[in-house]
Amino acid sequence: MKDEKWEARVAPEELRVLLWDIDGTLVRSARRGVFKDYTTPALLALFGTAGRLHDLNVSGMTDLQIVCEALRGEGFTTEQIAARGAELCEHFVAGFERMASAGDSLYLALPGARAVLEAVEAHPRYVSSLLTGNVQGAAFWKLRLVGLADFFTLPGAFGEDSHDRRDLPALAAARINAHLRLDLAPSQFVVIGDTPNDIACAKHFGARSVAVSTGRTHSAADLRPYQPDVLLDSLADAEAVLRVLDKL
Repeated sequence: MKDEKWEARVAPEELRVLLWDIDGTLVRSARRGVFKDYTTPALLALFGTAGRLHDLNVSGMTDLQIVCEALRGEGFTTEQIAARGAELCEHFVAGFERMASAGDSLYLALPGARAVLEAVEAHPRYVSSLLTGNVQGAAFWKLRLVGLADFFTLPGAFGEDSHDRRDLPALAAARINAHLRLDLAPSQFVVIGDTPNDIACAKHFGARSVAVSTGRTHSAADLRPYQPDVLLDSLADAEAVLRVLDKL
């Protein structure tokens, strides 16, 4: 059965699916190093080593890719690591819970995130889903912390799905098309993120891309050479965001 919430809103060819990144796009960690604080104990528990995790710049990488890179040279294959994706997710969530119970302030919603999600939810042309490097459990843990989880009910693509972020848009699209029983074209999907990898994965699939320079790693000047369809300083002005989305 089709999802009636979306079926009656707009003709299928007019629909645009917004595939949202999380870190640096919708939320930001309250301090540097939160990711490694919950990833290190997970890797130690599952693989006996965190490898070179603390030497990596993990911006724009999927969690599976991060673990593979961290453990490169430690004797673990990508297949062995991927096979433990569900356990990684469990350990990540347990790490969040430990840090939260200790009173840590972990994540904050970025300016405009809620207003933009509310605006696109109310607009007949748009639906929102997730395309994130976070494993699914960690993704929703972060979103629940900042009160944004309820905006995301459609299937998406997550960090345990592939070590290559370029694979994620096609996976998300297949799941969403199956869920809605539609055949949306790649150009009807819009990847919104803060890193070159977000832009690259959109181009690889044939989706549109909106880059926002709200992450800690990449400025607008850093993102511009990757030629996103739209480059925004932030999501702070919801009306401005809708105006540029209307052109895609």
